[in-house]
Amino acid sequence: MKDKDKNKTRTAPDNDEKLEINKSFFQVSKELKKQREAELEAQQLEAERRYAEKEKQKREAYEKKLQDEKIELMRLKQGLVEEEQSEIHEEKEEEIKLSFWKKIGNFFYHSKWWLGLAVFFIALGSYLVYDLVTKPRPDMVILMLCDNDSVGNSVYLEEYFTGLGEDSNGNGKVLVSVYYIPYSDDDYQNYIKGVTNKLTNFLNNADSVILIGDKKVSEELLTGDDIFVDISSIYPDNPHIRDRYFFCLKDTDFAEKIGVHSSEIPDDMYIALRKPRNLLHSSKEDMQETYDKDFPSFERIIDDLSQK
Repeated sequence: MKDKDKNKTRTAPDNDEKLEINKSFFQVSKELKKQREAELEAQQLEAERRYAEKEKQKREAYEKKLQDEKIELMRLKQGLVEEEQSEIHEEKEEEIKLSFWKKIGNFFYHSKWWLGLAVFFIALGSYLVYDLVTKPRPDMVILMLCDNDSVGNSVYLEEYFTGLGEDSNGNGKVLVSVYYIPYSDDDYQNYIKGVTNKLTNFLNNADSVILIGDKKVSEELLTGDDIFVDISSIYPDNPHIRDRYFFCLKDTDFAEKIGVHSSEIPDDMYIALRKPRNLLHSSKEDMQETYDKDFPSFERIIDDLSQK
């Protein structure tokens, strides 16, 4: 009977038994994990406690040292102890000796930003001075104030007046500059193009007495009897002179000479002379000097344009 029981085949556990085994296994694993986490947390807390305690001891020791030094210093000042007996001694920083080249390198290293800025401003200043010295100065300046891009932007405009100018600055070359400032009815465009600032600048200095303008300029911008020279008294029989002050360009060959179509020259475009007077940035004497210098060129312009 016993042999029969021994030889009896063992059967595998059913599904319920398997679930129970798996459940027990995962339960144990979960508990072990929690236990491990608790141990790690305890270790972390203990490490933090030890660190905090160590820092506290260091801080207390440092504060005690400061307090002891303070008391010792007070005793020293009060003469209760001699300096030789005092535990407080002045610590002198040991002087580091550098070679000459190391001193130079150390200076450049610590001053590189200031040196960089200094080099930049020196270079900029040198360029501005060079540009000012080498930039060709015009022998004569003509202001063109009427709003006419075809004339004002003509590549032959300055060339024409340069051909009638003279070397007044003695540099061996003749150069006439025409400053085109398109004054119009549109205040916004005047502001965008910088017309207002340019007018304020150029009309208040003595650099120019010859002016190209139109009716708008003489009636709205430059008004009054003391603005222009009465050229009708200088050229009494010239048919191109209108209203005493203005030499009209319409019926001359001015358009042909500057390379534009004759239709680009309106009826009211003229050339005139500003009368010397005190300005915001210049005196009457300065303007008279420019007038005397430029008048011979003005005469050549009038003579040239009157030949048609």
